[in-house]
Amino acid sequence: MPRSIKLQPADNVVLAIDAFAAGDEVLGVRAAERVPRGHKMALADIAEGDKVVKYGQIIGFASQPISAGDWVHEHNVLMHDFERDYQFCAGRTDGEFVPPAQRRTFQGFRRANGKVGTRNYVAVLTSVNCSATAARHIAGEVEKSGALDDYPEVDGVISLVHGTGCAIDSKGEAYDVLARTQLGYATNPNVGAVLMLGLGCEAFQIPRWKETYGLVENDAFRTLTIQEVGGTRKTVEAGVRAVLEMLPTVNRARRETIPASELILALQCGGSDGYSGITANPALGVAVDLLVSQGGTAVLSETPEIYGAEHLLTRRAQTREVGEKLVERIRWWEDYTARNHMQMNNNPSPGNKAGGLTTILEKALGAAAKGGSTTLVDVFNYADPITARGLVFMDTPGYDPVSATGQVAGGANILCFTTGRGSAFGCKPVPSIKLASNSFLYDSMREDMDINCGDILDGVSLAAKGEEILDEILRVASGARTKSEQLGYGDNEFVPWQIGATM
Repeated sequence: MPRSIKLQPADNVVLAIDAFAAGDEVLGVRAAERVPRGHKMALADIAEGDKVVKYGQIIGFASQPISAGDWVHEHNVLMHDFERDYQFCAGRTDGEFVPPAQRRTFQGFRRANGKVGTRNYVAVLTSVNCSATAARHIAGEVEKSGALDDYPEVDGVISLVHGTGCAIDSKGEAYDVLARTQLGYATNPNVGAVLMLGLGCEAFQIPRWKETYGLVENDAFRTLTIQEVGGTRKTVEAGVRAVLEMLPTVNRARRETIPASELILALQCGGSDGYSGITANPALGVAVDLLVSQGGTAVLSETPEIYGAEHLLTRRAQTREVGEKLVERIRWWEDYTARNHMQMNNNPSPGNKAGGLTTILEKALGAAAKGGSTTLVDVFNYADPITARGLVFMDTPGYDPVSATGQVAGGANILCFTTGRGSAFGCKPVPSIKLASNSFLYDSMREDMDINCGDILDGVSLAAKGEEILDEILRVASGARTKSEQLGYGDNEFVPWQIGATM
């Protein structure tokens, strides 16, 4: 018999762990047609317009009559608005914290401002796309020179370039978001020194940025502009000299024993499938609960991808104000997508649907599981500094590089990324741990995946997998290289959220 799982008693669909063939009997119902693995089959007749229920929650409505045994997917399910009961704080549970003396530890870099890094990079940032090529040349020349061989505590020199910085309203939201994103990267604890490189005539003016945030040049922070230095070649030469001069300062950092409470874990999912919500995401949620019990912080994000599950988070809000902040961001996204002639159900992607996810409601219920069961203590805007401990939410797009960029700008020093289809992703300066939702993916992409969560379908408990994930988080935080780091991912995934018109 093919394996299956009915997630909640109220569900009227069953998930196919293995593909169902026509005629297979599953939970007393005979499959009327083939149901691909990761997809859903109706357990009862569902009349046109009636609710389709999975996880004990509404994931859509029948667009036509569905008979017991039918394959349930986008051909017979649609989504429309319905009321959700937010029940602010009703399900809040304040978990127990591990006493400080008993908390787990990792080997990290304690910075002068008290923040803790898991890596120690020199970052070449750019104010505008026009300085991107010079920035890449600077980082590349330093790497090729062999100079880093003399600085074993330095993880590398990275160029974090982007496609904006000009043709934006210099007094508007687009500028503000870029400015605080750049500040967040410049001050992220995984960065030991920064060279900010500009062109000179762009909207994002480096002097204004420095003045706004009180940034002063020193032996770990330098700036250059191509037009002032005198062209690309001279700028690259000056940039290489600046980086070489900063390396001794960066190399003085040493790993030391740090409590797990100093970890700020970014949570991401991409290329999700029908298994994600029952394996990798809830297992990561267990790890989040464990980390929070250690005094640590986890950052749930991707607002469009928790759409339809936000009522589960508002019930766990520490205060009504926190819950209202989350709902306000949901309402902003409804307006934002409407203004741009889009729909919230434009997500999931074609790959998500091929993997078994039918609507954003279904995807969101699985995605929200990454946040575990702990109290939601605060909600932050994109790239805002994360100032609370515990489970927090940051408003970001669902697009992984943009979302992770906001989390890192907020101060995240490590990241876990679940995937069911096989996302290719890295996130310098923050190491990204990849969690496969199924064993098929893990076996085919072992060089990219760090942990297989597919064995949950074979009987491994969520509790045991959550412990395994936390162990890996601490190991990576101490310097162990993730698969994405070994493959060289991370330099191209700095993608600040570009809001508003390009002028």
